[in-house]
Amino acid sequence: MAAEGDKLWGGRFVGSIDPIMEMFNSSVSYDQRMWSADIRGSQAYVKALEKAGLVSKSEMDQIVTGLDQIHEEWSQGTFILTKADEDIHTANERRLKELIGEPAGKLHTGRSRNDQVVTDMRLWLRESCSVLYMHLTRLIRTMVDRAAIEVDILFPGYTHMQRAQPIRWSHWILSHAVALCRDADRLGEIKQRINVLPLGSGAIAGNPLGIDRELLRKELNFNSVSLNSMDATSERDFIAEFLFWASLCMTHLSKMSEDLIIYSTKEFSFVTLSDSYSTGSSLMPQKKNPDSLELIRSKAGRVFGRVWEASPNISF
Repeated sequence: MAAEGDKLWGGRFVGSIDPIMEMFNSSVSYDQRMWSADIRGSQAYVKALEKAGLVSKSEMDQIVTGLDQIHEEWSQGTFILTKADEDIHTANERRLKELIGEPAGKLHTGRSRNDQVVTDMRLWLRESCSVLYMHLTRLIRTMVDRAAIEVDILFPGYTHMQRAQPIRWSHWILSHAVALCRDADRLGEIKQRINVLPLGSGAIAGNPLGIDRELLRKELNFNSVSLNSMDATSERDFIAEFLFWASLCMTHLSKMSEDLIIYSTKEFSFVTLSDSYSTGSSLMPQKKNPDSLELIRSKAGRVFGRVWEASPNISF
């Protein structure tokens, strides 16, 4: 047996991989966040294997039960990664083999890490979109409620940082809420494009083993299945689109934060920030710094950087 035979790709290799290459090739430090998506995808896939007659009912039950135990370990924070775990996919399959033995080796039948990875990414990002949408709509509702309460407060509207026309304070609040509503709409549209099943596409040429993709779609609650296996395993449009969305949403949040920072200064004194969301100075005790708002603006820059970082490599 090859020295690297425990790896998903190691069947033809002999000898050892250089430790530097091992570290360079590892992605588990950041893709471990997809542990739950990886387990869900594997549990759905083994059901399709059983329907295709490629594993027995007993083997399927062992694999599903083993994956449930791995899920529990991740949930409890007791899952132990090893140096040989180059990514979350190999980590979970390695642990499954430790728990149930040889039947674990059948889980990867007909499945490539190409369609496995992109399935995990779509599952994870789909859930992330749902969480973001919940937070975004909660913020919008809070802004609308605040605007209704403070509708009678008059306020100078500015152009070119000069006082221009009198407006209601609520008008300013809702100008930012409307922008965030567009962000919420766009996020819902992106989620629909994320929600396409690539599993069953194999490496590039599909799965020849009679895997029921409609079963996989229903098990994983996707809206549709991918139309072309080469496109399904290689495209990352949905990631680029999400990153572009995130940069625009953060632009809107940063813009609102900058207004509030200015309006909270002594020179303007339109708003007073809560002490709960402010910090002080170790040297100047009279200061109250709007760090909550400043951090939103700084984190916006980080999101912008992610877009430019990912753009040249988005078709990996």
